[in-house]
Amino acid sequence: MNKHVTRIKQKGLALLRPLKLTASKMNAKKKSGKNSKQKKKTQTPFDIWTLLTNILLGIKATFNTLFILAFIGGLLGTGVALGYAVSLFDQVSVPQTEDLIKQVNNISSISEIRYADGSMISAIESDLLRTSVSSDAISDNLKQAIVATEDEHFAEHKGVVPKAVIRASLGKFIGLGSSSGGSTLTQQLIKQQVVGDAPTLARKASEIVDALALERAMSKDEILTTYLNVAPFGRNNKGQNIAGAQQAAKGIFGVDASKLTIPQAAFLAGLPQSPISYSPYESTGEMKSEEDIKLGIKRSKDVLYNMYRTGVLSQEDYETYKAYDIKQDFLPAENASVTSKGFLYFTALDEATKIMYDYLVQKDNVSDQELQNESIRKSYQELAEKEIQNGGYRITTTIDKTIHTAMQNAVTNYGYLLNDSSGQPEVGNVLMDNQTGAILGFVGGRDYQANQNNHAFDTKRSPASTTKPLLAYGIAIDQGLMGSASILSNYPTNFSNGTPIMHVNSPGTAMIDLKEALNYSWNIPAYWTYRMLREKGVDVRSYMEKMGYEIPEYGIESLPMGGGIEVTVAQHTNGYQTLANNGTYHKKYMISKIEKTSGEVLYEHQAKPIQVYSKATATIMQSLLRDVLSSRVTTSFQTDLTSINSSLAGADWIGKTGTTNEEGDMWLMVSTPRLTLGGWVGHDDNSPLAQGAYYRNAKYMAHLVNAIQQAAPSAWGSERFKLDSSVTSSQVLKSTGQKPGKVTINGKEINLSGETVTSYWANQAGAPTTTYKFAIGGSDSDYQNAWNTILGSLPKLSSSSSNNNSNNNNNNSNNNRNNTSNSNGNNNSSSSSNNRSSNQRR
Repeated sequence: MNKHVTRIKQKGLALLRPLKLTASKMNAKKKSGKNSKQKKKTQTPFDIWTLLTNILLGIKATFNTLFILAFIGGLLGTGVALGYAVSLFDQVSVPQTEDLIKQVNNISSISEIRYADGSMISAIESDLLRTSVSSDAISDNLKQAIVATEDEHFAEHKGVVPKAVIRASLGKFIGLGSSSGGSTLTQQLIKQQVVGDAPTLARKASEIVDALALERAMSKDEILTTYLNVAPFGRNNKGQNIAGAQQAAKGIFGVDASKLTIPQAAFLAGLPQSPISYSPYESTGEMKSEEDIKLGIKRSKDVLYNMYRTGVLSQEDYETYKAYDIKQDFLPAENASVTSKGFLYFTALDEATKIMYDYLVQKDNVSDQELQNESIRKSYQELAEKEIQNGGYRITTTIDKTIHTAMQNAVTNYGYLLNDSSGQPEVGNVLMDNQTGAILGFVGGRDYQANQNNHAFDTKRSPASTTKPLLAYGIAIDQGLMGSASILSNYPTNFSNGTPIMHVNSPGTAMIDLKEALNYSWNIPAYWTYRMLREKGVDVRSYMEKMGYEIPEYGIESLPMGGGIEVTVAQHTNGYQTLANNGTYHKKYMISKIEKTSGEVLYEHQAKPIQVYSKATATIMQSLLRDVLSSRVTTSFQTDLTSINSSLAGADWIGKTGTTNEEGDMWLMVSTPRLTLGGWVGHDDNSPLAQGAYYRNAKYMAHLVNAIQQAAPSAWGSERFKLDSSVTSSQVLKSTGQKPGKVTINGKEINLSGETVTSYWANQAGAPTTTYKFAIGGSDSDYQNAWNTILGSLPKLSSSSSNNNSNNNNNNSNNNRNNTSNSNGNNNSSSSSNNRSSNQRR
């Protein structure tokens, strides 16, 4: 046989390294209680490449396979196809016998989710019921029915039937005919317990090698018994997913697996091919319709025929059992008792499953192209779910047990503060460590039993004015286009479609500085700032995507007020974590480690910090957001916190509020140098909150902050935000936000001076010298009015001296002011602007 391997080498298809498995490695230890009469395997050296070469070359004995190879040769070149196949096997390592047997016999192991301190959150409940039984506890009727249907040559083959493998593989991967019938019971067992059922060539190669190895390590009866203990059998009469012969027999017929009659055994033997389709029960436990039940009954008759065809049944018995009405044996429907978990359990389980999916995909070297295949992607998703549920893993979260419990108690005890005439609003909160992105605790809602929507991680709403520091002002400062005392136009103006930009009921005022723009959360300055960024070609998308935001359209004029953006509380908290962490983003995470029971670490979180804003920018924004809270203009948070815990109110707090159209969504984001707490309040049906919701939310958030401090006194910390050494300080005119100097007004040069203030900049040059158009935004007439205010009455601008108005529509003095940001997405930048102009007063 080595000659054949040499020929393959000479053709340059692959460099094959013989892999030897000695009998001592492949000989499995018998478990106590197993049938001692089982015939032992012949102990001979095992050359995996000899067997595989036999498989490939033995195919040539059949006309069908010759035809297939010739066909492939015509398409790809026979050498290329064979070479690719051999290269796949060359990448597969032969498993250690003990490890393989352990994996195969690992019927189910309970995985656990734990708090950061190692204490238990919950064992992971599998939706799959499975009970392992010994060989003599399974009826020979079922064994014979399974073999006759799934693998009639089970007694003769060595784990793989070459012809069937090639035929099925071609059917699946190349599209030539059917892909069914290619797997022996041994291969099916390997798929169930070891490699999974993802339809990739690499997995198929592993499956074949493992199946050949397993046949050397276990007896036929051991393989068959193990298969019958793990095979899926659909649903029981309670609607629960079941696996294994014992659960199937008890859950469908109410008998032990050892007592199955031939008709019952034939029905069960037909289920593994398509368990859910052939099961007689719905997910509720109710019996399926007559038409749907016929599918399973027809399948059972096919099994009976296979038993007759292979000589298990005589023709007389076959006819008798075929006429038997199996429906009379089905159990009536029952209700299953369900143990309720909660937001923490399901959120942690979801993140752990995603991590396992990524791990399995990477482990199998699945390409992005393969993952475009829905079947492959779905197979890996199902495999990840199964692995997490039944793999016996210890999943450690970042959740601080004391803090998380305190947050749950706080929403239970103080959630009523949010109630108003609109009803009982829902709430979502996330507490994040600024230096790591670790989630320490969260509130998914007011009562999981009443409402399972996770308002912290799943509910997406417009972030309203809380967007302004991240998307407008923060980026403008980072680009050196704005300082902390820069002046912005707040004169009445319109969106490009003529719709007035409103702020509650005000159409605008005059020129204001950045601090006032933030403290009062005016919309017009944010509009002008974002317009400036776009006109200068600033890559706003890059900033936001670095922080994990998914914004479909950046051309929406009301984007800085939350128009066209929908985020979860967890995502938005991550954005404010970035500002509080001096501009460094750490992606939010809840799972810190996943390890096997042996202690082997499968996954451990690795920090991948991204500098989104410069340190100068972030610390300038921190100083501005500190004033947002201390000014108490849009929120009573610090007043409420002072009344609850005056010492805690003295911590260095920064934050921002946001309110959408008709107060449909209420946001409050707060941070200290250590932690960031995000908060949203609203109704699931998007109905508006009653007036004054921002006061109620502030009071609730103050109690929540205090509850965290009571549970963990050092949690919020005593550190203070401070300006980075890279910040440039400029003395600027309070009236213009720029340095004193000569400015030409209506053709007359004026040496402008007056009261100065300190403005902080993120560039080295600092503030520029005052120019005629000193502010961000505004029309020609706005500047005429502004200079009239600064210097007194000015002569009317002549046509020769006036600057072109960048947007003539912005002169409408009758603009109604709607400060609201509708969370309904509309990507038309002109027509959608009015619908999304955000009510960000609070």
